Amino acid sequence: MEELPLIFSGTSNPELTQKICSYLGVSQGKIDIRVFSDGEIWVKFLENIRGRDVFIVQSTHPPAENLMELLIMIDAAKRASAKRVTAVLPYFGYARQDRKDQPRVAITAKLVANLITTAGADRVITMDLHAAQIQGFFDIPFDHLYASPVFTSVLKNDSGNFVVVSPDIGGIKLARSYAKRLDAGLVVIDKRRPKHNQVELMNIIGDVEGKDVLLVDDLIDTGGTIVNAVKALRERGARQIYGAITHPLLSGNALERIQNSEMSKLYVTDSIPLKEGHGDKIVVRSASGLLAEAIIRSYRNESISSLFEIDKS
Repeated sequence: MEELPLIFSGTSNPELTQKICSYLGVSQGKIDIRVFSDGEIWVKFLENIRGRDVFIVQSTHPPAENLMELLIMIDAAKRASAKRVTAVLPYFGYARQDRKDQPRVAITAKLVANLITTAGADRVITMDLHAAQIQGFFDIPFDHLYASPVFTSVLKNDSGNFVVVSPDIGGIKLARSYAKRLDAGLVVIDKRRPKHNQVELMNIIGDVEGKDVLLVDDLIDTGGTIVNAVKALRERGARQIYGAITHPLLSGNALERIQNSEMSKLYVTDSIPLKEGHGDKIVVRSASGLLAEAIIRSYRNESISSLFEIDKS
């Protein structure tokens, strides 16, 4: 009988881990995670993991304790003699700081990569990185999944009058993958960001007049980019406007902005747990099946390339 993978959850998103385990028909691994009164994190695996493949599911969205907890879990697993430790990060935090775009700043994405590797991870599985080059920051095997199949299964292009829009130049490759799957046109918004969390829309490259629009991006934080994009697209004559954004950070008054916008629906994944009362415009699609398939194929040393195919043209 085949041994089943051991899947453990941090505290950042236990509901998603439970869905992954249900998909695979395995029991969630037993682990004790406590926080001392001074804020220190303590971790203990409650079952024997010696010589076993261990998968730790933990998104690293704020607060920073989520990242620290992941590092401690990896270290505890290595010290318990796990054969291989795979860090499954549905959302890879600090990915937006991926280069020195101004003097005297940190490349935090590289720092996080170093921390995860030094803690003892043997492999990383994540989904829709903010910048694809972050894969090169790791010196261990790295599997980068794309959430587009999660969304395109519910989005249809029946009218043939449908375009996919990237809210910035950097998202063209992601938008092209959606356009290819949906057999739709491609439009790009040229934007400038005068300061953090502020966006100035500059120009829409492509025709959206009389068309239904799908805005795609890897994450939504304050909602400024998307809401401004919706307004600009409306002014250019777009009809129904939908969003497909993988990671719903939704900080500040983002929920209110989306609810008051002219967007018809915003589809997100459960890579980050949503707050209650998120409104009727936001629809959550679970990425548990995609992540579960990546885990089981990695565990069996099978190819998972079909799970992260993207248009390379």
